[in-house]
Amino acid sequence: MRAQIEVIPCKICGDKSSGIHYGVITCEGCKGFFRRSQQNNAMYSCSRQRNCLIDRTNRNRCQHCRLQKCLALGMSRDAVKFGRMSKKQRDSLYAEVQKHQQSQECGGVGICEENGDMADHSRTYRRGSSAALSDLDDISTLPEGLLFDLQLTPEDGGGEYCNLDMLGGSAGSSSSSQSSPDQSSLDFVDGNHGIKHEYQLLHESGLFSHAILNPLPEGCSLLEIERITQSVVKSHIETSQYGTEELKRMAWNPYSPEETRSYQTKSAEVMWQQCAFHITNAIQYVVEFAKRISGFMDLCQNDQIILLKAGCMDVLLIRMCRAYNPINNTLLFDGKFATPQLFKALGCDDLVSAVFDLAKSLSRVSMSEEEMALFSATVLLSPDRPWLTDVQKIQKLQEKVYVSLQRCLQKEGASEEKLAKMVSKLPVMRSICNLHIDKLEFFRLVHPETAYTFPPLYREVFGSEITFPDSTEG
Repeated sequence: MRAQIEVIPCKICGDKSSGIHYGVITCEGCKGFFRRSQQNNAMYSCSRQRNCLIDRTNRNRCQHCRLQKCLALGMSRDAVKFGRMSKKQRDSLYAEVQKHQQSQECGGVGICEENGDMADHSRTYRRGSSAALSDLDDISTLPEGLLFDLQLTPEDGGGEYCNLDMLGGSAGSSSSSQSSPDQSSLDFVDGNHGIKHEYQLLHESGLFSHAILNPLPEGCSLLEIERITQSVVKSHIETSQYGTEELKRMAWNPYSPEETRSYQTKSAEVMWQQCAFHITNAIQYVVEFAKRISGFMDLCQNDQIILLKAGCMDVLLIRMCRAYNPINNTLLFDGKFATPQLFKALGCDDLVSAVFDLAKSLSRVSMSEEEMALFSATVLLSPDRPWLTDVQKIQKLQEKVYVSLQRCLQKEGASEEKLAKMVSKLPVMRSICNLHIDKLEFFRLVHPETAYTFPPLYREVFGSEITFPDSTEG
């Protein structure tokens, strides 16, 4: 059963919701109202008795009571995070979605009784008004040169597709999202401990439900596994921004001390814009990589977009180790290799340090291009992402790719410990993804106008709350 969050009305006013914003299911109007109240540290007063009815019709009449209701229902600036929803919260939310969907199917009219103070409101649900992604471009029809032209969220704010602030999270234990980036240096000394720890990670991360050295999936032949392997590896090679030989040549072209100082003196706004541009460019290659994976385009468009939004940063982090030079601890950035110090103007030393530590840790794993391709595809095809429609179909596809990865490691004579090391990086990658979102949200609050100028694809994938600071209230 498809879990579409828009079926639940706005908790504040009862209007059509567009997703989870600041920790609560709200419409675009209430999201914008709360954002502005926090940006301006607004102090509102009530001319009545501080118990005004807040619904779609009256929500603009009393800002004080509207804000109090937002706060009472749990809206918080700190709630804008990926993957911080507990399993209990997810189960509760899913049950609520089911309840509203059943209400629609039974009569088309739902009575809003959320949190006790919506009991006075009733609203009519338009059957089919939340048809997921119905107005989006079809990925399969995009020109080859235009790697990504999806209008992931309609510009009118009506929201045919929900903006999920936790879209990058796991449906498994929330503990993985809290993992420290310091885990990036995790390596296994004892082989048996490595395998044991891998099974623990497989269970906790929820990304893989497969054991090491799986038998072939039911109904899958060795020929199909070979075909999948060739498809994924070919896609990886064709959508890599730089070839291995080119990267080797570029590795010895680092930024000079003078060039590094020049970057360090840039403003935070300029440096963030540059990084957002380069990340967006890299995302386009990841999108094309996904499109070429055998079976990906057979998924419904809703699931394609969710997997891309939730997994593209993971794939970028995996690919990053190709462009890392462990000899001088540098990463490729804008045509040359940069030290961590070059990014000082970002004001994100902890994030930059975590990224470089992960790059160093991944480079020690020494993945071949084939292993990297199959590992990237396995991570991208995670069936645990929230709001997927056909989880079973994605799980079967991921299982085939994962078995392909296992067979590839076997062919290359790699030990099981190598796979354990690869899997051990997943919590670290998730931690970095969460940290990136935290830093982006803080930057958006301090520099909203600059954040609005970030590439649309970057804003859509990483920041559903990034909207123009002067947008009108709904």
